[in-house]
Amino acid sequence: MLTSIIQLYKQAYSGLSKNSWYLSIVMLINRSGTMVVPFMTIYTIRQLHFTIEQSGYIMAIFGVGAVSGGFIGGKLINKIGFYDLQVGALLTGGLLFLVLGYQTSFISMAIFTLVLSICNESFRPANSTAIAHYSTEENKTRSYSLNRLATNLGWAFGGGLGGLLAAINYHLLFWVDGCTNIAAGILLLTLMPRSKVAKTIKEAVAGFDEVFSSAYKDGVYLLFILLATLFATCFFQFFIMQPVFYKIQWHFNERFIGFLLALNGILIVLIEMILINWLEGKRHALTYIISGILVTGAGFVLLNLMPHVPLVAILIVCMITLGEMLSMPFMNTFWISRSNVRNRGEYAALYSMSWAGAQIIAPFLGSQVIAYGGFELLWWLLGGVCLIVAFGYLIMKRSIHTTKRVPVLP
Repeated sequence: MLTSIIQLYKQAYSGLSKNSWYLSIVMLINRSGTMVVPFMTIYTIRQLHFTIEQSGYIMAIFGVGAVSGGFIGGKLINKIGFYDLQVGALLTGGLLFLVLGYQTSFISMAIFTLVLSICNESFRPANSTAIAHYSTEENKTRSYSLNRLATNLGWAFGGGLGGLLAAINYHLLFWVDGCTNIAAGILLLTLMPRSKVAKTIKEAVAGFDEVFSSAYKDGVYLLFILLATLFATCFFQFFIMQPVFYKIQWHFNERFIGFLLALNGILIVLIEMILINWLEGKRHALTYIISGILVTGAGFVLLNLMPHVPLVAILIVCMITLGEMLSMPFMNTFWISRSNVRNRGEYAALYSMSWAGAQIIAPFLGSQVIAYGGFELLWWLLGGVCLIVAFGYLIMKRSIHTTKRVPVLP
């Protein structure tokens, strides 16, 4: 039995390129220092004595910067390349974190938060484009799953360490976040020297002579992005409003709520790569995306239908996590399949912007729905939106064969 399990993991992680592993290691180091943003609201209120309204403005500005950074990053990829953009974003972002920690006024905090967010989020489309560059048709979904695994591990570690450091001194958060950014940039330069990377990119571009087509003119992809934004807005309630719901409505303590959130990351680490290895290439990517969205929506609806006991909460976390593992890796597969080596930055940017935009919309939407109709209305609404999104993707899947596709790099 143990030998079979080991073999499953070995198959799931085999065949990935060396550079895909390097990029995931860089992502792990980078995300392990992610602690300023999760504690930004508490920091600005308790340490800088901002009002709750001012703190909300700071987080909204961060969201605006995230969307802008995704767009700017997509444009810069075509001009300077994904490698230079990643290195520049990591090193510059690290320095900006250090500077941000010394801002005390609302105006200076807002300005540097905006600049930092733009810089930091420009890294995402560059990183996504790099993963696509170093993956093959057979392992592209697993390559992105490996990167997601690194992101989840780093986020879990950074969040836990951030809580400990915040109890000592909030300024430590800025130093650790900044230094891990800089360390990730230096590690990228060390593991993947610029001279070798530039050579492989030039070879890929030279061997590609198809006509360039903009992602912003791809109607099917723009619809895909709209539906992805709606789904992401629903999914983020899992981290934003669901913990509050467990505390207020189901009366769980903070320790158990923390366990439920950690369970999401644990399941992804243990299962996702094996699941993707088993599914990849067997069905169209949209088939898995639709299935994942329906499972996620069902998980939200069950919050209204099931008894308020810990076992049910665990079941719902498992369902929503399964929906995440089915949908998100194959969303990456879909946008890659519609791009080519010359326009991949634009496709990656739009996808990054959709999730950044959802991060802005989700807290506002969730709080307003709860204020108007309570948690029960929110869970029914999320289930309904997921159903609509899944139906939209189903229509897209049926019509996609008659839509003119963008040339794909073999």
